[in-house]
Amino acid sequence: MKHIVVLTGAGMSAESGVKTFRDHNGLWEGHDVMRVASPEGFRQNPELVLDFYNQRRKQLKTVQPNQAHKDLANLEQDFKVTIITQNVDDLHERAGSSDVVHLHGELLKIRSTGNPSDIKTWTEDLNLGDNCDKGYQLRPHIVWFGEDVPMIETAVKICYAADILVIIGTSMQVYPAAGLINYVQPDTAIFYIDPKPAIQGRGNITVIAKSATEGMKDLIDKLI
Repeated sequence: MKHIVVLTGAGMSAESGVKTFRDHNGLWEGHDVMRVASPEGFRQNPELVLDFYNQRRKQLKTVQPNQAHKDLANLEQDFKVTIITQNVDDLHERAGSSDVVHLHGELLKIRSTGNPSDIKTWTEDLNLGDNCDKGYQLRPHIVWFGEDVPMIETAVKICYAADILVIIGTSMQVYPAAGLINYVQPDTAIFYIDPKPAIQGRGNITVIAKSATEGMKDLIDKLI
């Protein structure tokens, strides 16, 4: 069974109504991203940051997986599929995908500021004064700007073993995630789905200049 590795970005979830800051001049829901998505921002105004993610968590509950999420999950009937996502939502899992690696953390999890490995599922509001068992403030389990990406080495190994690489809805400008394309084997077939593709089709790269839902239809026609 061939192993398909899928790299997904904000464009994957945009059609479900999940908002992204990259289309709005660096503003995310009216906030400078560095104020709400950096360790410095959290130190300066933790209440603002916690409230920001509380709002994101509430919004996530109002959206559903789109057809592209469902189509990726259905590919597991014919292929081994591993999804490496830059998204912090749980839409891949809700659509039925069984093997998902979150590079940038998960919105529905929190962790201790004193122990990064103390991670818990959290679906409600997180407030100042919500502490772990050892008394440290809890924070969103999100990789903020300037922080290490703990799952990147795992992602590199997965890409190295891919028979087919599919890239969906990402600008290919956010590192280290954008560099994962360099770790597949030279003869690996690559499909890039994005309405405004940042790379050109060449050799083993097939560009599908469409949205995630429309592009997945084309991909399925090519694969099956």
